[in-house]
Amino acid sequence: MKKISVIYWSGTGNTEMMAEAIAEGAREGGAEAKLMEVSSAQPEDVFNADAVALGCPSMGAEVLEEAEMEPFIASLEKPELKDKLVALFGSYDWGDGEWMRDWEERMKQYGANLLEVGLMVELTPGDEELAKCRELGKKLV
Repeated sequence: MKKISVIYWSGTGNTEMMAEAIAEGAREGGAEAKLMEVSSAQPEDVFNADAVALGCPSMGAEVLEEAEMEPFIASLEKPELKDKLVALFGSYDWGDGEWMRDWEERMKQYGANLLEVGLMVELTPGDEELAKCRELGKKLV
């Protein structure tokens, strides 16, 4: 059985809703999905999984959350990430997705194999967006 890690940071609960739907989709796809907030995650949760979904909303001037998510992402710059199947997701309130494009580019530089372009949802995800999240979870399997 494939092991999928879904690791996220959420301030208002929107990215958490997305993370839960992605984990649900991975389980529907037949995988063992481990859902965790970044504060309780270790780099091994990424390196030991078959695939990973990383979620963070756009913060400030379109950057990752700086206290927990940013240091965690920086800790993944290791050879173990090479060719790891990774999906990125997050919610935003304004802007044009620059934080996601920057994050995608960074993960590619780290050697990750991005499943597709990052899944972005404006503000609170509705049924349609949550369905896209579940679909993303299935694709990771």
